[in-house]
Amino acid sequence: MGARGLTVSRPRPRCRATGRLADRRRRGRAAEARRLRRRYRFEREALGRGFGAVAGVDEVGRGALAGPVVAAAVVLPRGLLLPGLDDSKRLLEGERERLFRLIEAAAEALAVGMASVREIDRLNVLRATHLAMARAVRRLPVPPGFVLVDGFEVPGLGLPQRGLVRGDSLSNSVAAASVVAKVTRDRLMRALDPRYPQYGFCRHKGYGTREHLEALRRYGPCPLHRRSFSPVHGWDPGPGGARG
Repeated sequence: MGARGLTVSRPRPRCRATGRLADRRRRGRAAEARRLRRRYRFEREALGRGFGAVAGVDEVGRGALAGPVVAAAVVLPRGLLLPGLDDSKRLLEGERERLFRLIEAAAEALAVGMASVREIDRLNVLRATHLAMARAVRRLPVPPGFVLVDGFEVPGLGLPQRGLVRGDSLSNSVAAASVVAKVTRDRLMRALDPRYPQYGFCRHKGYGTREHLEALRRYGPCPLHRRSFSPVHGWDPGPGGARG
């Protein structure tokens, strides 16, 4: 136009670093979606055989020295992708809480079952674990057509089922159940902590950490401890220690 001093704006070149970061994020999201789709294999197989809703079942607390065993049963909508969903043991507490909220909001059905310390001591922990799992499944608002169980099948469940060793790493439904069970049990142990503050249940959730074993040595077992478990069974605190 010939006008001096006229400033012509041009598009700013795209920052290469920003573009690379965006590309990595897109690739990461695509890889995560593929990972989650692969983990619906067992659900797809059950649905393809004509079964109805598929529930994943898992438990937590089996190896703890104190507190109940908690199991969860979860039916996810077909093909739901929840980024980050995995075996609860691989997740940080904040990630589990985030996923718990998403699962609770999105699940077609969800239920929790427990086996008490008294039941664990009376039945043994394996049978108590099966009891907690069966309770979770039976508390679902609608009975599932098929059940995927972390580990081995639940005796007497009365429903078609399949045990998956390390199922929380193989199935999204089982992983969702592991997250729900873990978050539920952790919250319970934190709620119980003020009754027995000397043991630190809010931190170790009843597992045999050094802190927990030291508290046992000093104070002896409390009503939350499993008397059938070593080292609680026949606890001998040694000279100067407390007795339960």
